[in-house]
This record gives sequence, structure tokens and C-alpha cells, in this order.
Amino acid sequence: MAASDIYMYLSATSKGLFCFSRSARGNGLPQSFAPWKVFGVVRHDQPPPQGLSRQAIETGIAANGYQLWRHKRKPVVQTKSN
Repeated sequence: MAASDIYMYLSATSKGLFCFSRSARGNGLPQSFAPWKVFGVVRHDQPPPQGLSRQAIETGIAANGYQLWRHKRKPVVQTKSN
């Protein structure tokens, strides 16, 4: 199957949860994490963000209609200043 555009969504109810879908309207995204806000698109000729595998994303979309992705930020280390 040829690569297609993938739309990226952000969950408004679950911090750090994102979703990939082929739907520009967000059809079929999991309602348990809705509402979803579209925030970008990965064109068919671009690599996904964060070094994620396009093949893994495409496989998840083919199986479920979407692929979830959780972005975990590194903890901020605070230092004491005197």
C-alpha cells in the first residue's frame, strides 16, 4: 500500500495523548479521549515526528482506524540557587 497523508490529533481530556488518523475530520477516533483537536498533518512524503515509525503508524491505522501515541516529557531537574 502506498503511503498516504496522516492527520495528527491532540486529546483535550488526556494530557500528552495524541492520535494519528487518515481522516481529516477525525472520524473513528476513540471517544473515551474526545474531544480531539487536529494540529497537523504528515504528508505522504514526510517522516512522522519524534522519530516514530511510519510503518508502525500505518499498521495501527489499518487495524484500528487510528494509532494512539503518548508523548512523555522528560522531567525538569530543578537546582537550588544560593
